[in-house]
Amino acid sequence: MTTIEQASGAEPRGGGVEHVDVLVVGAGVSGIDAAYHLRERFPERSFAVLDAQEDRGGTWWTHRYPGVRSDSDLFTYGYRFKPWTGPSIAAGEEILAYLDEVIAENGLAGYIRYQHRVTAARWSSGDHRWTVEVTRGDTGEQLRLTTDFLWMCQGYYNHARPYQPRWEGMDRFAGVVVHPQRWPVDLDYSGKRVVVIGSGSTASTLIPAIAEKAAHVTMLQRSPSYYFAPPTTHELAVTLRQLDIPEEWTHEILRRQYISQYHWLARMSFEAPDELHTFLIESMRPLLPEGFDVEKHFTPRYRPWQQRIAIVPDGDLFAAVREGRVSIVTDTIAEFTEKGIRVGSGEEIPADVVVTATGFNLSLLGDVAFTVDGEPVDFPQRVTWRGVMIAGVPNMAYMFGYFRHSWTLRVDLVSDLVCRLLETMQAKGAATVVPTLRPEDDGMQLRPWSDPENFNAGYVLRSQHILFKQGDREPWTHMLEHEQEREILPNADLDDGSLVYR
Repeated sequence: MTTIEQASGAEPRGGGVEHVDVLVVGAGVSGIDAAYHLRERFPERSFAVLDAQEDRGGTWWTHRYPGVRSDSDLFTYGYRFKPWTGPSIAAGEEILAYLDEVIAENGLAGYIRYQHRVTAARWSSGDHRWTVEVTRGDTGEQLRLTTDFLWMCQGYYNHARPYQPRWEGMDRFAGVVVHPQRWPVDLDYSGKRVVVIGSGSTASTLIPAIAEKAAHVTMLQRSPSYYFAPPTTHELAVTLRQLDIPEEWTHEILRRQYISQYHWLARMSFEAPDELHTFLIESMRPLLPEGFDVEKHFTPRYRPWQQRIAIVPDGDLFAAVREGRVSIVTDTIAEFTEKGIRVGSGEEIPADVVVTATGFNLSLLGDVAFTVDGEPVDFPQRVTWRGVMIAGVPNMAYMFGYFRHSWTLRVDLVSDLVCRLLETMQAKGAATVVPTLRPEDDGMQLRPWSDPENFNAGYVLRSQHILFKQGDREPWTHMLEHEQEREILPNADLDDGSLVYR
């Protein structure tokens, strides 16, 4: 057993095991945010950030398909403490460059350990700490650390196993089948006929990009998604920059503008879904060819924002349809043929390359095996505490952002809450904090991780059975809107009896 490189302030322990006060798992948007807050709020504490990938960025590092970009504006997807100075919608490379700046400007590089995959975490009440098992990817070494507090910021993608349906006849298809999560760097689609199966954010992102080189691209969808086509650069940002407004002011003004827009969309989706549907559909109609069947190809089966609205900056997907480089087929897949795909109507769509933009699978807390005092943690039988901790699991927080709003809006709120919790433990002289159901919570109704009436994306519904539950009252709920949580989380009572300090 060997130790990892020593994190700043880390203490060597017996047997060569390294100890840090706080261990962060994941060096994507969430983990970098956690590291920033820890360094700012607790300069005297040691911490380390472990990531299984070869570099920073999480999905922005692993997703390398053509055209990969944000589907949220960067004024809210970026951190509140770091002004975003680029266009509202940004490419993956631009987001990685932004994260690099955050790491460099805040001295975080020395805390991050790449190619360190956490495989198991064992809590000991006797020792008041976690023992974490790690596999080092470049050498295969088995490493071990201990920590007083574990902060899971690993995201929710299963990077190793994307969602890949199987259809009859795939084996006889003479072309290439590729999933966006496993995009080959040497894939040549120039001058070829490409079929993209899917209609979500990934499909609407990569289709305009590959249509520039492909002979033709067909978007084959079983059911449509909702789209919104904002400008890549917000008009207000252009005006403010022309007036030479400081970037910090521009960042905050645009951040508030986009937050206000998200809140309006969220309220409309619940209070007036038919009006929001009409707004979204009619905003697309003038961007498409005259006579295009908008009702057939762009009317989803669900109400607005039961699934995420796909962003199409400057309407680039619709422009490709207008120009004849992209066509849309709404139908079921009957089978793959040697030369393409036969759909339910009997039509055969010719293809040299098929891209299965069929989504991903969720990964529960990085698939880490958790035990508490020797007992495996059965997460589907547990309940969340404010979407930040898990009942009965000591000294462990997790980071999960928003589905409808920008992910990072919640990440910032959760970092504040976790740091406040660490300060509360310090003030109480407590070594342990455990979310615990109170007497008044006895018999509380348990609800699924996500209510399908609220949010029913395929990757969520496919994974409900592996996920923890929520209750019917605070603080055992999650999946709230940002408009609610920006008031609730900063004012959350950490002494209401739902957290037991020892």
